Amino acid sequence: MESASAADLRDNFLVEDVFVDDEVRAVYTHDDRLVVGGAVPATGELELPAWTEVLGTDSHLERRELGIINVGGNGHVVVDDEKFELDHLDGLYVGRGSNVVFAGPDAAFYFVSAAAHATYPTTALKHQEVEPLALGGPASANERSLFRYVWGQDVETAALQFGVTVLAEGSVWNTFPPHLHDRRTEIYCYVDLADDDRVFHFMGQPGETRHLVMKNRQAVISPPWSIHSGAGTGNYAFIWAMTGENNCYTDLAAVAIEDL
Repeated sequence: MESASAADLRDNFLVEDVFVDDEVRAVYTHDDRLVVGGAVPATGELELPAWTEVLGTDSHLERRELGIINVGGNGHVVVDDEKFELDHLDGLYVGRGSNVVFAGPDAAFYFVSAAAHATYPTTALKHQEVEPLALGGPASANERSLFRYVWGQDVETAALQFGVTVLAEGSVWNTFPPHLHDRRTEIYCYVDLADDDRVFHFMGQPGETRHLVMKNRQAVISPPWSIHSGAGTGNYAFIWAMTGENNCYTDLAAVAIEDL
């Protein structure tokens, strides 16, 4: 990290261009074996690929569980012949062993899968039905609403957690002061940015931080040793997803500002 160029950082931690019409694209990271990707069924249905050469299984969810959030217009996901309608920012948890098909010409589905040791029921997570946790405030430019879709309570999973944080108009900072997850990897996907807006995402060990300049619908991998915080040129939302050996949502270590 200390000697990496901006291009090196982008090559190793930034997930770019996974939202392509009529394709399912994804990145596999060795950090807690997460798969992060996008599915855009513009003109027809798309199946979640097995990617056998990467995952070593005949189906994607043979040994995995899945989190999905729709970052586009209305669409639906079919899980083992059951149809789930997903509007903008609606989520879906899919348990181990399921088959998944994406559909909807206006939809764009962001997904994260993680290794799972057990099977739990598929659960729809409507954005408007999740009670948000209010964080920050306008004085510190970080007023935001935290929507905890899957976080170790209510919806049971093997290890995967995910949700959405939405910043209020006039606020730009997320997750500040920052923290670390020594027992988990976290991935942020920034969404609902205007075309000309960017997020300056900060990462690295405290005292040796760097930044990535990110645009709409790009994701960044945050290993356990890295902070994950950002500031935008306007307000935005971001999807957070994490997995590891501990699925306790509050298992984190705060980083003091003077230690950055």
